[in-house]
Amino acid sequence: MKGYLAALSAYIFWGLSPLFWKLLTEVPATEILIHRIIWSLPLLLALIFIRGQGASFFARIKSAKTLKVYIISAFLLAGNWLTYIWAVNNNFIVEASLGYFINPLVNVLLGVIFLKERMRPLQWLSVLLATAGVLYLTFHYGQFPWIALTLAFSFGIYGFIRKTGTMEALEGLSYEMMVLFIPGLLFMFFLARNGGLYISTAPAGMNTLLILTGMITILPLIWFAYGARRIPLGTLGFLQYIGPTLQFLLGVFLYHEPFDSARLTGFGLIWLALLIYSLELTYRLRRGHAGAGG
Repeated sequence: MKGYLAALSAYIFWGLSPLFWKLLTEVPATEILIHRIIWSLPLLLALIFIRGQGASFFARIKSAKTLKVYIISAFLLAGNWLTYIWAVNNNFIVEASLGYFINPLVNVLLGVIFLKERMRPLQWLSVLLATAGVLYLTFHYGQFPWIALTLAFSFGIYGFIRKTGTMEALEGLSYEMMVLFIPGLLFMFFLARNGGLYISTAPAGMNTLLILTGMITILPLIWFAYGARRIPLGTLGFLQYIGPTLQFLLGVFLYHEPFDSARLTGFGLIWLALLIYSLELTYRLRRGHAGAGG
């Protein structure tokens, strides 16, 4: 039960995260990203030492191969975070949610492209329906949904690259924050010298929120890592839609972002694709368990 509660808490937290990022609307997205990196690192390192993994962690990061993998994943993650923060604070929460709805299907495509996996017929149908939904939204509005696709592909490729790494989730994220920490500090010093650093003139309450970005980043990741190890993959697959669903609802009903019948058609095609994909995956997993039990 603790595993289910942890995973559920993580996805609900991510789904409601726009409520927090909206409090920082007046801060440039790039500066929010830097604070997120800088304040996350000490918390992550503290957790590693509390768990008694400090020596093994610092031994692993000396590997040149490890460094290459995590440099790439670090900048992909930073790009994903920056895009999401910018989208939320510029009233594109609905489109951002679309990116995370599409993400599971992007993962299927990445498996085909990089791992030469073969898609099953219903997976092909899901991808085609999602593509039709994206194209419909593009042609109807005359604007490519770049936010959604940037989020979907950056996070999909990030996850794919992280699978080639040797570190667990907490250690891997810590290494990524170490990779980004120095560039982040240099950028902050650049902003300070040029009079563009928001935190230097912000009220105390806003500075506190910027410092809390580290905690906001780490908490759901800890819950997710705990839950992912303790619940079935199929269940985790369904729970992942809680986050974008909550984001979508916030965008439409709380922040009143536009969602007319045309968008409903485009999103409807994508939701149908996800339903087919999820049901097919659930069927495969159950059949696999039944075969193993026999």
